[in-house]
Amino acid sequence: MRIAVVGLGYVGLPLACSFAEKKIKVVGIDSSPRKIRALLRGRSYVEDIKSRTVSKVVSGGWLEPTTSYGKISKCECVIVCVPTPLRKSQDPDISYILSSSREIAKYLKKGTTVILESTTYPGTTAEVVAPILEKRGKSGGKSVYKAGRDFYLAFSPERIDPGNPVWHLENTPKVIGGINKKSLEKAVFYYGKIIDKVVPASSLEAAETVKLLENTFRAVNIAMINEMAQIADRLGLDIWEIVRLAATKPYGFMPFYPGPGLGGHCIPIDPLYLSWKMKSLNFYTRFIDLASQINNTMPNFAVSKLVRILNGRKVPVKGSKLLIIGIAYKKDVSDTRESPAVSILLQLAEMGAGIMWFDDLVGEEKLPGKRIRKLTKKVLGSCDAAVIAADHSHLDYEFIVCNSKIVYDLRNATKGIKSKKIYKI
Repeated sequence: MRIAVVGLGYVGLPLACSFAEKKIKVVGIDSSPRKIRALLRGRSYVEDIKSRTVSKVVSGGWLEPTTSYGKISKCECVIVCVPTPLRKSQDPDISYILSSSREIAKYLKKGTTVILESTTYPGTTAEVVAPILEKRGKSGGKSVYKAGRDFYLAFSPERIDPGNPVWHLENTPKVIGGINKKSLEKAVFYYGKIIDKVVPASSLEAAETVKLLENTFRAVNIAMINEMAQIADRLGLDIWEIVRLAATKPYGFMPFYPGPGLGGHCIPIDPLYLSWKMKSLNFYTRFIDLASQINNTMPNFAVSKLVRILNGRKVPVKGSKLLIIGIAYKKDVSDTRESPAVSILLQLAEMGAGIMWFDDLVGEEKLPGKRIRKLTKKVLGSCDAAVIAADHSHLDYEFIVCNSKIVYDLRNATKGIKSKKIYKI
């Protein structure tokens, strides 16, 4: 058995390594020569995958990293895990799906199973991917293959949660939809080699919509609690206490927690795929659009509250010295995509604050101010305020509170620490 994984990012690389660790030959394809060079040297650039794992499967010949699509012709299954970002106009950018599908079509052979994992709007697999593969890269028209007959086509939404120590690829149930029954059976067979539990869907479109529902559910509930945080602030109440007390109810309540805004590759983006699709059907997703608006205002709210805190200490923002602790989009990851911490940092810099920032998980970033490599008493004591924007587990928050003049905690990282220096969102 030989499987191709197209796109070796935070979704594709774990998938490729999981198959390879099961002694299944994998061709790993990515357009980035830098990534391929790193893998060939046994180095991982995805935080959930150890370099020793990459080194083992590559040196053992189970994972073959390459930029070439040619070896797809020798693979029984091709899984596509390419990015699907939003354009600035907030409509889906499926250019990576289109380009990879065209390349796959050049080498597609009869009997191959093609599975799309990239998050996208309902209808993409059948309406966009299938016609490209059916023409097999031929120009001028008529289809050569038929999806579901000559090759098998499925969709399975990725459910990777970077940095999650409990739920990972193998033990997270895998939803799968096929263009027909045979395609579903084929996809279930391949994923069954590495996934503990597979969950069949009735159609491609049902499987495509699952991921959008999952992240829309989270986005809407996070927006609700973010709005409640602003309400609690106006009422002079502690939103963290309110949530803790509400969570004692044994039924009918699920705790969500406020924060400085949404970040990362999924929750801020995926609901807007569904919103875009429904607008094309003359249906307006009011919950999704309102949730996006509320969540997008949270960096502004966080900054405005910090201004009030500093004013209360007779410290104007302009000319102040501020330390941003954590610029990743969430705890225990290195990813800064769509990070609200970065937005907050940029706003404060524009207001004339002197910025320092610290995040020992994040690689090189071009940001205003000075990067701090170590949190010391001198660094903390020199700042007018330390802003905890990402609550990495390994940081010593008692040390931070003890040695700072003000701690503005956007993540409740200082829970259980008693100090008048602490302010929360």
